[in-house]
Amino acid sequence: MRKILLLSAMLAATSPLLAVAADSAAAKAPTATNRMPAGPVRSITPIFGQLLVYSFPTGFKPAFEDAKGTGYIQEAVPDGESVKKWSQMVTVTGAKGLAANPKVTPQVLANGIAGGFRKVCPASFSATGLGTLKLGRHEGYAAVVSCGVANAGEGYSESMLLVVVKGDSDYYTVQWAERAAASAAPIKFDEAKWSERFRKLMPIRLCPIVPGERAPYPSCIEGA
Repeated sequence: MRKILLLSAMLAATSPLLAVAADSAAAKAPTATNRMPAGPVRSITPIFGQLLVYSFPTGFKPAFEDAKGTGYIQEAVPDGESVKKWSQMVTVTGAKGLAANPKVTPQVLANGIAGGFRKVCPASFSATGLGTLKLGRHEGYAAVVSCGVANAGEGYSESMLLVVVKGDSDYYTVQWAERAAASAAPIKFDEAKWSERFRKLMPIRLCPIVPGERAPYPSCIEGA
């Protein structure tokens, strides 16, 4: 489900799925800082016009990467799992040039991705907006979306922490998804779990691409 939803939703028509949840959520996303959490390794990836920085969770390995036209996607799964069979997945996406669209905001884009989930599981869909973010000088938005029944044939649920970042010219997302037993009812938001995963992904920020500079991108590391 993920590749189809994540790439198509970046440019999809949107609706205010998260507006009420964002106002009434029990917990807001923690303020992003440049403090590195214990364990995860910093990842710096050039995606279209900027370098995307986030913390790569311990125990995950890169499993898939693809860039076509205006879309970019990178997926990582726990050791011993694959993109075809996984219990958790960390995904990074990029949408080239989307920041130039004045109608798109981080929350609007989050709504579009949440809408893709709702189409799959209208009866068991749930979404909780965690609020707006300031990631360095860039705007962001965080939410948790869930499908109680993401795949009726295989019988599992899927929930995802979604962080959207508006870059200088492009949009980016960092997501942490999990699969669990199917639920006919919408999945209740677990504040403690998703807040902890949010912290483990921090810091999420963007750096300029310096011509001729290569990994490990010292200009971005020095600016942390």
